[in-house]
Amino acid sequence: MLFDDTYKTISAASEGVFKDKGSKFIAYAYPIRSDEEVKNILQNLRSEHPKARHFCWALRLSPDRSVFRIQDDGEPSGTAGRPILNTLLSADITNILIVVVRYFGGTLLGVPGLINAYKTAAAEAIKEANVVEKTLNDIYEITFDYLAMNDVMRLMKDEQLNILNQNFDNACVIQFEVRKANLNTVLGKLDKIENIWEIKYLKQT
Repeated sequence: MLFDDTYKTISAASEGVFKDKGSKFIAYAYPIRSDEEVKNILQNLRSEHPKARHFCWALRLSPDRSVFRIQDDGEPSGTAGRPILNTLLSADITNILIVVVRYFGGTLLGVPGLINAYKTAAAEAIKEANVVEKTLNDIYEITFDYLAMNDVMRLMKDEQLNILNQNFDNACVIQFEVRKANLNTVLGKLDKIENIWEIKYLKQT
């Protein structure tokens, strides 16, 4: 295999807490698929914690782990979002958002204290999470004549493809998920089946 087609993420939301000199840092980790989800999550947290001082966060997206964003939300630059992101990097997980909600305890922690607090709270949330390994998959749609049904269904079964959607009307349409590493094999076999009218790539998951 020429590339790594697996990545690690978390299966469900989790949380962790860290306290220092009266300040309380509550870290919430969420599995996400796009950065459009961030706004709603932050709104919900702000309504849950109206007295909290800061809502700092970092996210990492895409199976190749290339997309990331950080937000210090009023903390000194580099003391909140970056340490949270570094925790995600060291755990090697992606498609995840961690928001750390801070209640100020009246004593300033200084830059090293803040970095440690945000990093530790984020690490606690990851420790509580269920980390899972997922494969990089492509979703395809095929349109075919009813005559090809048996051949198509046999291929789906033999290659253990996950069928997401099927519609057998005048034309038969199946949407299926295929692991990237197996893609060329599956497409090669589909090409050999007669009465397949169209093979269309939809998206990557």
